[in-house]
Amino acid sequence: MTKAPDTSTTRRALLSRAALAAGTFVLPLGRASSQSTSRTRGNPALVTGSLRSSPEGRLIEIYRTIAAGNKNALPLAEALVRDVPDFQLGQLVYGDLLIAQSGALPGLAPVKDGPPAVREQLQNLRAEANRRLAALKEMPPPGTVPEQVLELAGNVRHVVVVDASHSRVFVFEQQAGGLQLIRSSYASIGRAGFGKQLEGDLRTPLGVYHITSRLDDQQVDELYGVGALPLNYPNEHDRRLGRTGSGIWLHGVPRVAYNRSPYATEGCVALANDDMTYLMDVLQTRRTPVIIADEVNWVRPAELAAERRGFLALCTQWQTAYVRGDNQVLQALQTADFNARESSSFHNVSSKVDARRTIPEPDPQARWSNVSVFRWSRQAEVAIVNYTATSPRQSRSVDRRQYWVQEQRRWQLFFDGPV
Repeated sequence: MTKAPDTSTTRRALLSRAALAAGTFVLPLGRASSQSTSRTRGNPALVTGSLRSSPEGRLIEIYRTIAAGNKNALPLAEALVRDVPDFQLGQLVYGDLLIAQSGALPGLAPVKDGPPAVREQLQNLRAEANRRLAALKEMPPPGTVPEQVLELAGNVRHVVVVDASHSRVFVFEQQAGGLQLIRSSYASIGRAGFGKQLEGDLRTPLGVYHITSRLDDQQVDELYGVGALPLNYPNEHDRRLGRTGSGIWLHGVPRVAYNRSPYATEGCVALANDDMTYLMDVLQTRRTPVIIADEVNWVRPAELAAERRGFLALCTQWQTAYVRGDNQVLQALQTADFNARESSSFHNVSSKVDARRTIPEPDPQARWSNVSVFRWSRQAEVAIVNYTATSPRQSRSVDRRQYWVQEQRRWQLFFDGPV
């Protein structure tokens, strides 16, 4: 009679084999991590998304210690998994180090069999490790900003940039010297990647969006962790292109897991709960732009100066024509379907008057202030303008948003409405 295997022994053996399967990437990535630039070493908060004591910061420090051949890597890893037991990548590195210490690692090949779920999890962990460590070499060059920010109003404190292809979220803060990068965090995006077109396609949208509200952990399911910041997808540009879907959020992760693999959501951007808590604490609703790009192009602010001046002049031209009621100029500056989707007659001089007027018309004498301008270049050249219209007659201010599109090398306005 064959003796039944000890289930605890079998479980330990499987975990050992799983850890060994990832052993081939620990040391190469450790060597890569030692190539970090001086700017990342000078400010670990930019790399880790938090202080040096954050789980990601501690993991990167373990990789650097491995790369240096320092024996402190094992106790550092042991402390990490003790403090953050749900950090699976930390557990895997700890297992690798235990096996390496036993002397078994160099002579054994990675395991290629085992349950499909285990193999898939290992593949996801490898991808996560690569994405986290790549951040050491892929930080924005000092003094650069995302090309999408042409003008930023003084009442906007932060800009969030999601680099979808690198699983990274950057937070910029507006300071006296301009936009400064203050935080960088690992993030997951849609299971099918990016470039959302249809509801249910499991893709993360690309474009310039804004945070619309704040949902704390009492208002969301455990799937979303400590809370969520919903975005205004689909925005007016998406709607004009026929894109569908809804419920695109920045959100946390279940408390049983520290993070998720690079492609794991239904289209949202998911961050570890400590990173999400930070975002919920500092970001403004309605004003904070969230730029989601497949590949971020970093430029120096001076490179945007000419385009910024030209577009602000265009906005002034439209504003002047509206104040004067100059329909000829407005017709030249507005698309034939201007505000048509909203059934509004607001200076829609190319169509018949619609008495419903679902979009309130701004006071022609209103003064503009707090102007922000963002551009988006993918499939179409689009610009988003946020501004505050202050009416001297009504003694009130309204935040409004415009969407412009460049067609046949000519900018035209296709939407203007309140935020």
